[in-house]
Order: sequence, then structure tokens, then C-alpha cells
Amino acid sequence: MPSIFSRIIAGEIPSYKVAEDENNYAFLDINPLRPGHVLVVPKHETDYIFDLTDEEYASLTLFAKRVAEAVKCAVTCKRVGVAVLGMEVPHAHIHLVPLNAESDLNFFGEHAKVEAEEMQRIADAIASHMTENHPELF
Repeated sequence: MPSIFSRIIAGEIPSYKVAEDENNYAFLDINPLRPGHVLVVPKHETDYIFDLTDEEYASLTLFAKRVAEAVKCAVTCKRVGVAVLGMEVPHAHIHLVPLNAESDLNFFGEHAKVEAEEMQRIADAIASHMTENHPELF
């Protein structure tokens, strides 16, 4: 059975997409730690990030770097934090979280409540930065 991320990539489940290329897909987390929290996933479903081939891993991390640059431009933050947990969904993924303090990267604390309109505004702002700086990634 395909993971929820594979179903999002296939368009079976809607998402706030911010970027994609032939190998990777990035979208807003619907239960964000902070507004602008993005998930970056390979299109090829692999459970554990370190089971990706070297080429897939390199592609995913370079793609995530470009998305993080766009998040930093679109969302007010000091940095964009990176986390790879991989326990909650059996599909490799990278969390990109806008940070103003280290405590903003707390998966066990309270998550941000972001209305649908704000999610769409943030997704559009990140996507806009992506298309300006990396038009090949949309």
C-alpha cells in the first residue's frame, strides 16, 4: 500500500506544494511546528533515508537546500532547521522548519495552528521564490 506521501505526490491527496522536480517533491506540513514547515520527500518511495541510493540521497539533499533558501526568503526567521526522524511515515523525508530559536524545533511541544488561507499564502510565497531562483524545480 502506498504511503501517504506517495498518495500526495500522485495527487490523490491534496497538498500545499512548494516545489518539485523529476525526483523530489516539497510541500507544507499540515501539522507544522512553525508556519512555513516544509516536508521534502523523494518521489521514489523508500522507508529509510539512508536506504536511498547515493544519487537519490544527493538529489534529495540538494533539492532540500534550494527549498530551504526559498523558505528563508518567504518566512520571517533567523534560520531554517533541518530534521530527519523517519518514524512517523514509512517514506523518507526531510523536515525544514523556520527557526527563531532552537526550541522551535521541538516535535513534542505545541504545534502551530495555521489556517488554510495562511497555508496557501505561505506555499505561494515559497513557490514564488522557487520559480524566481530555480525555475526548473516547479
